[in-house]
Amino acid sequence: MIFYEQPLNERIRTFLRLDFLFSQAKNSLDNTSVWDTRATIASIIDIQNIFNRIDMKLEVLKELERHSASLTRLENNPNINKNRLNSILDQIDSFVDQLHAVDGQIGHKLRENEFINSIKQRISTPGGTCDFDLPAYHFWLQQPVDIRIQNLRKWINEFEIVNSAIQLLLLLTRESAPPRKSVAESGFFQSSLDTNLPYQIIRVGVPDSSPYYAEISAGKHRFTIRFVKPSAANGERPVQAGSDVDFELTCCVI
Repeated sequence: MIFYEQPLNERIRTFLRLDFLFSQAKNSLDNTSVWDTRATIASIIDIQNIFNRIDMKLEVLKELERHSASLTRLENNPNINKNRLNSILDQIDSFVDQLHAVDGQIGHKLRENEFINSIKQRISTPGGTCDFDLPAYHFWLQQPVDIRIQNLRKWINEFEIVNSAIQLLLLLTRESAPPRKSVAESGFFQSSLDTNLPYQIIRVGVPDSSPYYAEISAGKHRFTIRFVKPSAANGERPVQAGSDVDFELTCCVI
């Protein structure tokens, strides 16, 4: 099953982007080539840029506390698995305590790292991090792989508490509602949203064998899904499906 997601608010949008960047960084982190190291550095700088724009410590704390309040209201529900609920609440409390214990902004040490800052200044220029532009970076890239990985781990670990908390928050969000089987007639599906409910993500699942991908657009009151046949290979305009498409729909609300 391939899943397509559409965030319904700015906080969840940021969490999804950070989750993607952390996954991307960790995928290349332990690989030995210089190009993998460069890819990891690029991901770390993208993560840092988000943290520089947004107080992620505050944003994550707000979302953890919101989830805690929502889940606490379920404690007297006889249909709830009390052991799992208590385990999740304990995890949330632990993250809240760890975030409160952080002195200052998360990632502030990396912001003062002149080596990272020199790369950051050049990375937005096409080819701007090549050898003659950043000789110090070139020198570091030639160091033994264990030294490079040790440095990378130190830098990315500055954000690890937020990464772990976001993983839990996204897991809870994605599991907050069961998927339902739906049909997009002639490749098109539309539905309304109850504005009184805190919807977070629209999630669409299609079989791996499907010839179509999902384009999702959403506002406060409704969302639409269009199933499209890709045409990247020949460069032609993508075409909406002409037949009905079966898919799984999850409107995540918590």
